Amino acid sequence: MKNIMEARRLLKNKLKARERLFAGWVSFSHPSITETFARVNFDFIAIDMEHSTISVEQAQRIIAASQSAGVPCLPRPVSHSNDWIKPLLESGADGMLIQMVNNAEEVKTLIDHIKYPLVGNRSYGVNRAHAYGFDFDEYVTRWNDDSIFLLQIESKEAINNINHLLAFDEVDGVMVGPYDLSGSLGVPGQLNHPLVLEASQKVIDACKRFGKSCGTQVTDPDHANVKDLFDRGYTYAILGSDLFALWKWSERMQSLIPDFRDAKIKESTV
Repeated sequence: MKNIMEARRLLKNKLKARERLFAGWVSFSHPSITETFARVNFDFIAIDMEHSTISVEQAQRIIAASQSAGVPCLPRPVSHSNDWIKPLLESGADGMLIQMVNNAEEVKTLIDHIKYPLVGNRSYGVNRAHAYGFDFDEYVTRWNDDSIFLLQIESKEAINNINHLLAFDEVDGVMVGPYDLSGSLGVPGQLNHPLVLEASQKVIDACKRFGKSCGTQVTDPDHANVKDLFDRGYTYAILGSDLFALWKWSERMQSLIPDFRDAKIKESTV
């Protein structure tokens, strides 16, 4: 666990410095997927619990698989409730990526859930996060300084409140959520719509002013669209996901199969 504490601190410092970072995204529960992703040299791996069926117990296995390769792991819980956040932190998560954060009051409540007193109200206990007691003192001493807190910006309200959201020292950065943002702006699924791009740019520019890291997810990453992401001012890229990889592969297979089926039909009629 001591090695992952150092990896956590390194990621924290890189986020503060707005270094260029890369992440993987896990939507399926089997830890072998995470073990495979951890070989990619990602700076962190995120777990999507909001739009998946991954349970807390399964998330703990994913966290362990990621950290065993020295890669910090940040779950995205299904809600802001401490009923989800606390067990994920106790499972050893290196921090939290919280979806749909819209106002300063929500940020303050989330800080209370994530940080120990005197910064927050996280309760003390012994679990995997503390190496089942072996690293308790070091963990609780360093947690408030080293733990990572990323907000997901994905609504008109959050865009309007972006300066208030970024004013908290405990916020290390944000992730722009283009799908929900497009829905909030009345153009669902149109990720490159001018309204979505304009709103995203407001977040990018605000993060630069506040010295916060700013990232987003690329559905089907390639050299061109990742370069475009960084050219626009993002500082980290989430390079697709296990779900997106299967989706895009399946689309290609769906196009490939009829070519050969049609060719066989033509041969049989000659």
